[in-house]
Amino acid sequence: MSEKIKSIFNDTKNFGLYVHIPFCKRKCSYCNFYSEPVDKYDTNRFIKAVRKELLQVNTDFVKTIYIGGGSPSSLPLSQLKELIEKINRRCHDIIEFTIECNPGQINPDMLKVVRDLGVNRLSIGAQSFNDKELQFLGRIHNCESITIAVEQARKIGFNNISLDLIFAICGSSQESWQESLDKAIALNPEHISAYSLTIESDTPLAQAIENGEIIEIDEIIDRAMYEQAICVLEKNGYKQYEISNFAKPGYECKHNLGYWQNLSYIGIGPSASSSNSKERTRNISDINAYVDAIENNQSSLEETIIISDTDRIYETAVLNLRTRYGIDITRFKQDTGKDPNFLFAEPIRIYCEQGLLAIENNRIFLTKKALPVADSILCDFASL
Repeated sequence: MSEKIKSIFNDTKNFGLYVHIPFCKRKCSYCNFYSEPVDKYDTNRFIKAVRKELLQVNTDFVKTIYIGGGSPSSLPLSQLKELIEKINRRCHDIIEFTIECNPGQINPDMLKVVRDLGVNRLSIGAQSFNDKELQFLGRIHNCESITIAVEQARKIGFNNISLDLIFAICGSSQESWQESLDKAIALNPEHISAYSLTIESDTPLAQAIENGEIIEIDEIIDRAMYEQAICVLEKNGYKQYEISNFAKPGYECKHNLGYWQNLSYIGIGPSASSSNSKERTRNISDINAYVDAIENNQSSLEETIIISDTDRIYETAVLNLRTRYGIDITRFKQDTGKDPNFLFAEPIRIYCEQGLLAIENNRIFLTKKALPVADSILCDFASL
């Protein structure tokens, strides 16, 4: 983490605003747990509800904004414009304003509108540069659409673009994954995220795998693809700054870094979560129920979890360790009142001996060897 970015986080314990737009063009084979076809809903009512919820929260501390989903670009442009304008009236001194976009829904008019309204970062859901894999995932775009989207964004003036990629797609190979990596790098984005395909329960894909109709990529190939991504991206100037995220110097996603520093954030919209040092809340997931609650001046919350001081300490350690920077020992002591060297003495000893953890320059961090098995290591920092 650069000194400039560190100084930003040292200035505040509160950080971001996340707005969840749970719509897509059509239900995908693997992501229907997260999104719904946009044409099933009255998006005008939905946007009015989101704007009303926004008025109910304190946004004074917000430094980053992230509109995600779903796909915000599935909204009518006039409604997306209304939402961003309302956010701008509520939030000031923004250092990073990101919007997620589907490549098949990007066009110059949309890009110009959001750019003129202060959006300075695009996260484009490329997923793959293989058309067969995109069809398998149920995406509405093709490989060419991704290239066109990035070229259009550059012409409009975006100089901070992220591409999301997925590996271990059923039916894929290390060769097809290499092709996706090469084509993504050729577009010269400032940031690339690489995630293994998650098989969500109760989706058509999960059912097809259970029925033996589709074969899931095995763990050995999955791990090889992950290590392949690390090697290829770092050779091409993309530093891995978090388990699944890579950026050119200075282009780390500040909004997500706020999460990994365990700073407070606000979530707006259906199923969106908010968190501060005392509690974590989650909004109603059902879109119509969420809109009804807001319209009738009722609570939009579906769940509230009280965070104990002990839980917050462990959560901070786990989140910090997701980044390649790791736990800043001095800051951890200041924020929690605990010395991580003593608090986590046993897992630190064990994993240092195995070459999976290192302590240098006042930091405790995962080594490159640890990254493919990071989840199992982080479990030992989640509680003692």
